[in-house]
Amino acid sequence: MQTQWEKIKAVQRMVDHVEVHLDAPITLAALARAAHYSPWHAARMFKEITGVPPFEYIRKRRLTEAAQRLRGSDCRVVDVAFDFVFDSHEGFTRAFARQFGMPPSRFRACDATVPSFLPPRLRDWYTMRQRGEIAMSEQEQANTVFVQVVDRPARKLILKRGRNAGHYFEYCEEVGSEVWDLLAAIEDALQEPMGLWLPEGLRPAGTSHYVQGVEVAEDYVGPVPEGFEIVDMPPCKMMVFQGPPFEDRAFEQAISSLWDAMRTYRPEQYGFAWADDDAPRFQFIPEGYRGYIEGRPVRRV
Repeated sequence: MQTQWEKIKAVQRMVDHVEVHLDAPITLAALARAAHYSPWHAARMFKEITGVPPFEYIRKRRLTEAAQRLRGSDCRVVDVAFDFVFDSHEGFTRAFARQFGMPPSRFRACDATVPSFLPPRLRDWYTMRQRGEIAMSEQEQANTVFVQVVDRPARKLILKRGRNAGHYFEYCEEVGSEVWDLLAAIEDALQEPMGLWLPEGLRPAGTSHYVQGVEVAEDYVGPVPEGFEIVDMPPCKMMVFQGPPFEDRAFEQAISSLWDAMRTYRPEQYGFAWADDDAPRFQFIPEGYRGYIEGRPVRRV
């Protein structure tokens, strides 16, 4: 009998196939081959896990990529439509307007943010994994997690707030995907941009738990992008967890494995206690060559 995780991995193989072939015809038979199941079973699993049928997912992903192309180039709308396998300019325009609430020409003219597309059940699954409501088997967990405690000096945090976001996908839906590029362009940053879960003391009413930001020196006086904030961060200790290297396409499993390790970790055994009010918990962008990295604040006991 298939486990839920086996189904998720089969669907991930289909999603990987879609990503590689967004600009080419995709058949159910090809998706089934990627999933290693029959076409009927593959389609059924895809809808069970994502909440949408395979070809609805494909259409929404193509429209999302088409919107990115329109925003970032001066390509003709009809060329973008054909690049993403739409049969006609009219059909593309109708589908685009249904998904984004306006035709492509107006979308480009108003420089609108492209909302990320994540099927509802995948978003729910990600949220449940974050809360520990879905566990992986021991075989599916990472074999090795490296843990170290790092002293963080007084510093500043440049961040962009959302409204209700509790994790990365919700944040991108609220704020857009360009925040990361703006953070990466900040000179004199102490390290790379991060996703952060803010403690209550750093969250004004009506703002999100999850944000993206970058740390700079305590005496930083450089520019802050429009719409961003800069806040003071006191010294703290961070317990940093780093999982093993992984294949890039398996980043969800790498994150889940590390979350399971962090959830069962007992810092008291090493003279520390969690101190979630002292600083934000953070995550670096998953990079296969180095493993997934996340940090949580601690204090000595």
